[in-house]
Amino acid sequence: MARGRLRIYLGAAPGVGKTYAMLAEGQRLRSRGAEVVVGFVEPHGRRPTAAMAEGLETMARRTLSHRGALFTEMDLDAVLARRPQVALVDELAHSNVPGARNSKRWQDVEELLAAGIDVVTTLNVQHLESLNDVVRQITGVVQRETLPDEVARRADQIELVDLPPEVLRRRMVHGDIYPPDRIESALTHYFRVGNLTALREIALLWLADRVEEGLQRYRAEHGIVAPWETRERILVSLSGGPEGETLIRRAARISTRTPGTELLALHVVPEDGLPGFDPTVLEAQRTLLESLGGSYHQTTGEDVVDALFQFAEAENVTQIVLGASRHGRLASLLRAGVGERAIRGSGPIDVHIVTHEEAAGPAALRLPRPSRGTGPRRYWSALAGAVLLLPVLTLLLTALRGSLGLSSDLVIYLLAVVVVALVGGVCPALFAAVAGALLADYYFTAPVHTLAMERSDEITALVVFVATAVLVGTAAGTAARRTHQAVRATSEARTLSRLAAAMMRGQDLTALAEQIRENFGLRAVSLLERDPEASPVPRWYVVASAGERPPEKPYEADVESPVDDNLVLAARGSGLSTEDRRVLAACAAQLGLAHARERVAGCSGAADAFADAERTRASLLLAAGRDLRAPLHTAEAALVRLRRRGAAVSGPQEAQLLDTARAAVRRAAQLVTDLDDVSRLHAGALALYLRPVDLNEVLGAALDDLGPGGHSIVLRMPERLPDVIADAALLTRALTALGADALRHSPPERPPAFTAEVRAGRVTILVEDGVSDPGPEAGPGASRPPGTRAGSLALRLSRDLTEAMDGTLETTAEGSAFSVMLTLPGSASGGSGTSGGAE
Repeated sequence: MARGRLRIYLGAAPGVGKTYAMLAEGQRLRSRGAEVVVGFVEPHGRRPTAAMAEGLETMARRTLSHRGALFTEMDLDAVLARRPQVALVDELAHSNVPGARNSKRWQDVEELLAAGIDVVTTLNVQHLESLNDVVRQITGVVQRETLPDEVARRADQIELVDLPPEVLRRRMVHGDIYPPDRIESALTHYFRVGNLTALREIALLWLADRVEEGLQRYRAEHGIVAPWETRERILVSLSGGPEGETLIRRAARISTRTPGTELLALHVVPEDGLPGFDPTVLEAQRTLLESLGGSYHQTTGEDVVDALFQFAEAENVTQIVLGASRHGRLASLLRAGVGERAIRGSGPIDVHIVTHEEAAGPAALRLPRPSRGTGPRRYWSALAGAVLLLPVLTLLLTALRGSLGLSSDLVIYLLAVVVVALVGGVCPALFAAVAGALLADYYFTAPVHTLAMERSDEITALVVFVATAVLVGTAAGTAARRTHQAVRATSEARTLSRLAAAMMRGQDLTALAEQIRENFGLRAVSLLERDPEASPVPRWYVVASAGERPPEKPYEADVESPVDDNLVLAARGSGLSTEDRRVLAACAAQLGLAHARERVAGCSGAADAFADAERTRASLLLAAGRDLRAPLHTAEAALVRLRRRGAAVSGPQEAQLLDTARAAVRRAAQLVTDLDDVSRLHAGALALYLRPVDLNEVLGAALDDLGPGGHSIVLRMPERLPDVIADAALLTRALTALGADALRHSPPERPPAFTAEVRAGRVTILVEDGVSDPGPEAGPGASRPPGTRAGSLALRLSRDLTEAMDGTLETTAEGSAFSVMLTLPGSASGGSGTSGGAE
């Protein structure tokens, strides 16, 4: 089944006419023969909107009950069963009432689309998840209902419904948006001209980005590589050199000439051929770029020009700003500079070459740089070897002049060229080939000690030697470079696989950072995170580090590898080649993934803790409500009898009713106090002072707190009982709560009992109801279900207080009988003597 199409009418604020436009589209489709139904529309009392819905088939809503109130939602099952061609569904970001199949309306819409039904809907820009915080900063209003941006991006069509702020405020004054009692407040708060203008600009920019995404998708699908100048995009190439600030400012001046121009900067690693760059300079340039409204990007590539054009094609860049070459004439003769090659291959992209102080002067001469396959050390070693080896061979061959001919001499020189090529690559091999040919001509061809040659066969031999030396040297250098690349690739793969395996084993960030430090031979490594709220001076935090004196700021490091906009891997150490830096960037990306995984795991743990706390809170409130209901009902009944008109209440009866009401209110107040104590205990705000406590004194205090009823409780205690490790005040509270609960549920003729004994170094206190054998004489309290009592607030308070003192509390129910066993650690020294009996 083909998926349905989604059309969204997007507005900057309520009241711009999104619902009206949606209904008008429904009427237009209906007039063309389409089967259109109204799944859900909220006209908000606006007469033009309600009138536009007339004539359209409207599906009946589903009624749901939540917290004692009735709500209506879209009947998703009815719309699916009806299977229209088009469904009109208002307010895409709406949250459904609990009890509905989906929690969000956009999830209902997804089911309609999956069923092949086209959907036309509405959305305000402030409900987009990515813009929620921006809208809050502008308007001061927190939007509780949000929509993932990806849902809106997947829409087949998005149409902006727009009104100027003045027109929207005029509609508000005329009562076309809100009822009269809300107009004044809305005009002075949310619907201020500045707020509406900002929201309108946000909506236009967001929609422009979506149009740009669609254009890029179209160009990619049709293989269009050439840039389309729908919007000017200026790209600055940053090499990390000091000329970067000049290029950024120049590009910013170019961008300001055309409104809507986008400014980008790209740093390619490895860069344009220089030995390296100062990370602090690049960080300063990045800060300058962002302050001018530009965006910084970084990529890796074998060639700077190729990387520039690949990025330019992907981002539809129209202009590129480059710095004048810092290479001298000699280097330019051997290889064209970045600017020259960019101009030749730019095609329709304009290239600006900006002069700067670091550009090479007209007389500057610089040697060509070493090959990336061999490295600077081997390059210069090969050149030095050629300078030393060729004269030595010449002296040796001169001594053997009578034994060897010219062909043998050239073969020996060829061997030297191959050795130089294997060590240093192509350029040293070319130097050795030319130098060997000149030496052979000067010393071994007639006339000797001149560069002139008399015999044609010797001329042919030298030409063939030079050609052979160049070809063999090139092949040997290429083979050496490929071998180096293969070994390098193997080493890189091994490094990355070890790091990935460590991540899979769940090693923490510090261990991963230490592994990176060891792999690259660095002195110290830090994963730094930037506070996105800190402006204009960035504030950095060390997420993980390894080594001695790890850097705490990016500019304190010798090597810096950005992970994203706010995460950087900074390292201290030298000797990293451009290849090493590229692998380090890959390791930094893996470290960033590990950091993100830890953050997600932390959020999950926090969510679980929050859910546990919410469940605890709900159970406490449920227990409190259940326990409060009885005393409040008793107090209410007594007060009703006292206030009942015409009731004949004598003096003693009135006093008795007042005592009953007073006792019930005291009981309710005690329950509120217990609830507060439990909340404070769970929040860690209830201080504990654990020490050896005389249980006899604590029980006496608890019985006194229970009042007259406490003296009826039976105490069964051994003659010698050790002290318990507890907080005396909290233990008194726990025993008081348990005694009061037992008294309430025991018949008067069978009072509860407290039994204390010692078990394996711990002291247990058993609190038993007087309902051991319920019968006809048992009081009404004895019939309360034990399962209900097990969840009471008094028992919850006693259990939490006991567990806070490293004790345990267990309940046992047999029939209607109920008992509680409280266990606490005993003290090794000290004890008291007491005898059992009834108080």
